[in-house]
Amino acid sequence: MSKSFDFKHAPGHLIRRAHQVSIAIFMEETAEFEVTSIQFAILNVLIDTPGLDQVTLAGQVVLDAATSGAVIGRLESKCWIRREPDANDRRRKRLWVTPEGEAAALKMKRVVSRVQARLMSPLDGVEQAEFLYLLDKLVAGHQNLHPD
Repeated sequence: MSKSFDFKHAPGHLIRRAHQVSIAIFMEETAEFEVTSIQFAILNVLIDTPGLDQVTLAGQVVLDAATSGAVIGRLESKCWIRREPDANDRRRKRLWVTPEGEAAALKMKRVVSRVQARLMSPLDGVEQAEFLYLLDKLVAGHQNLHPD
């Protein structure tokens, strides 16, 4: 029996490696846009829910407040989103995707679909469905964990 822990077959290690693979493929495929996967997610949430406040947005993409503020700032500097104070509470900031941001997100959508297909390509169709089902179940079973 080995004295060391078999981390190469540990779920946490494999999830971390899968995340690394996912990010590497995303960055390679989307290089022309100079965007991260979380920036893409934020754009899509705001396209679906214009005028969302920063706190609610952070909750929807499961980011802590400090990180979401930095990501939003980068998107704002690209002129892909605009931020305005809430009319009823000046401390609260509301967010909208600009026409430029929406056009970029729509162009990225095709590329990101290719990212997902490439990520899942080692699995056959049945395995892909099963993997997604189990991954969703794993995440849902820990939904009480929050990034803050």
